[in-house]
Amino acid sequence: MAGFAADVQRVTVLGAGSWGTAFAKVLGDAGRDVTMWARRESVAEEIRERHTNESYLPGTSLPERITATADAAAALDGAQAVVLGVPSQSLRANLTGWQPLLPPEAILVSLAKGVELGTLKRMSEVIAELARVDPGEIVVVSGPNLAREIADGQPAAAVLACADHERAKAVQQATSNQYFRPYTNTDVVGCELGGACKNVIALSCGMAAGMGLGANTTATLITRGLAEMARLGAKLGADPLTFAGLAGLGDLVATCSSPLSRNRTFGERLGRGETLAEAQAATGGQVAEGVASCSSIRELAQRAGVDMPITDAMFRVCHEGVDPRQAGAELLGRSRKPEWS
Repeated sequence: MAGFAADVQRVTVLGAGSWGTAFAKVLGDAGRDVTMWARRESVAEEIRERHTNESYLPGTSLPERITATADAAAALDGAQAVVLGVPSQSLRANLTGWQPLLPPEAILVSLAKGVELGTLKRMSEVIAELARVDPGEIVVVSGPNLAREIADGQPAAAVLACADHERAKAVQQATSNQYFRPYTNTDVVGCELGGACKNVIALSCGMAAGMGLGANTTATLITRGLAEMARLGAKLGADPLTFAGLAGLGDLVATCSSPLSRNRTFGERLGRGETLAEAQAATGGQVAEGVASCSSIRELAQRAGVDMPITDAMFRVCHEGVDPRQAGAELLGRSRKPEWS
């Protein structure tokens, strides 16, 4: 890829869901001109004409600098940065169609958090493959970023990870505003693994809450979940310090603790005895990212020879029909060992 704009002014956000819309607002509030692509023309028209997206962020007023279209070619025309804001398991299908339209000098930014089913690739790896760019040029956004709170302008921080620090700095400048503070990092592997694994741990915390369990259980799951995330990261070349930062512990605590977290609320329904189908129906047909990710992360861990018992338990509940109480009992009944083994 050729040179890129260090002072990014024109940004395209592909995806008009909760996080894509909130991130577009961050960019608009930072003084950038933003074009959003929405799959449905009705959503694009609402954003364009009324500066709202009531389906995903009700009550939020979007900056005048934001416009929208359902035409991907029009959305991408002249973009200096392209933000990929679609769910992890649909990224490949979407990006296959978008690839010929990507401006050759645009910085590519990933919002998706997950590990792709089948290929076991991280999102930056999927983007690099399909966009035909060097993986080191992709900027990954991670951290404790619940879309609703950011849309409300509540103070938040994030990590912008990229092997090319200058690209990360360009996105940092484009997203810094009075309520959103982005930090840079070069550990893309650690940031992406933290973002994917925390969804699975949040499912377990939701299940515990659904079964009526309290703060001790939640703290245990968060802490032991962090340990298994860090073990996987260390085996795959991540910096251990990343998991103590915003993309690790920060994102984990927010996602595991907040009722705004789709993964936590989905897990809570399972903990109350609902089936996967019932929980999905109750959330408007949407499946939490952690449901798919527990399968791909479990397989990735097995391939790397890493023990991830909470992830394995979530896989068994979500994909083998094991009762959450049985899975919890099995976790407690595992062989005793030193904490740091």
